Amino acid sequence: MKSFMLTGIRRMEIQEIPVPKLTSDTDVLIAILTVGVCGSDIHYYLNGRIGSQVVEYPFAVGHECAGVVEAVGPAVTRVKPGDRMALDPAIACYACDQCGLGRPHTCRNLKFLGCPGQVSGCLSEYIVMPEKSCFPIRDNMSFEIAALVEPLTIGVYAVESSIPMEGARIGILGAGPIGLSVLHAALEMGAEKVYMTDIISERLKFAKDSGAHWVGNASTKDVVREIGKLEPFQLDAVFECCGQQEALDQAIDLLKPGGKLMVIGIPSIARISFNIDLLRHKEICIQNVRRQNGCVQKTLEMIDRGVLAVEDMITHRFSFEDTQAAFDMVAEYRDGVIKAIIHLSDISQ
Repeated sequence: MKSFMLTGIRRMEIQEIPVPKLTSDTDVLIAILTVGVCGSDIHYYLNGRIGSQVVEYPFAVGHECAGVVEAVGPAVTRVKPGDRMALDPAIACYACDQCGLGRPHTCRNLKFLGCPGQVSGCLSEYIVMPEKSCFPIRDNMSFEIAALVEPLTIGVYAVESSIPMEGARIGILGAGPIGLSVLHAALEMGAEKVYMTDIISERLKFAKDSGAHWVGNASTKDVVREIGKLEPFQLDAVFECCGQQEALDQAIDLLKPGGKLMVIGIPSIARISFNIDLLRHKEICIQNVRRQNGCVQKTLEMIDRGVLAVEDMITHRFSFEDTQAAFDMVAEYRDGVIKAIIHLSDISQ
């Protein structure tokens, strides 16, 4: 089968590798049809690492995907060949203390699709995943939208884990796919006012059109001052979705005493810092968001009900052969890109 591999910093190529085999009774072989390009994929593409996770070349990244079941192990009962699938890229052991506490997303033995040293990614014609990672989708859901489910679940989980949204006034710093996923989830769950920032004008326009009450370009205006004029008592919660130190500093300034900072963005550096004086005086609560926890089916149902209308988040489409062009576009934030989708087969059109 064909697999698009990272072969060095900003280098990729198609390689022929064996089709993966079912090694467990609960394994599922999936023909991949669509893959979304994620910011974490870009970290590996540009830097060859995220923190302690270092790429050993060649390696296939990618974890936002959808496809069709090709074969199943003898113990699989929930899915069958021919079923259309969205995938949860996390593979938990369901045996450790964290899994027992209902936290499989922080499983002691967690493996993740497209993560170096764990599982090869979905930029391949076929992958094998455990049955628990497979979620059937309805016939009227496109494979493109199914590939978006993974980032959308992060937004749903982040909002659910933050504060009660009914009547809340919140900030979202970063209007990329994760920030927009948070926006959709927050509006659905009752946020009264949503303030969003970014440095790309096309993304800000999209956020405004998607329901944000105020948007501001952090590269051209003092967004803390501007939001402060509208919210003199400050914000209940801020979701940092861009992985930038400046945004983290802005978040602390924007939060009211007792407010909550949700850290979702992945910085490209190993350490970040906070003004401990402000944190202490405001008694700010900081919570990191580790992917998502049990929100895939809920997100699928929200899409089916029409409360997550996210089709327009997909701004660019690429063939499998043009995968590196997709990565370059996302890495350079060209042409107002929000979400780039790679098609491995015409069946996903």
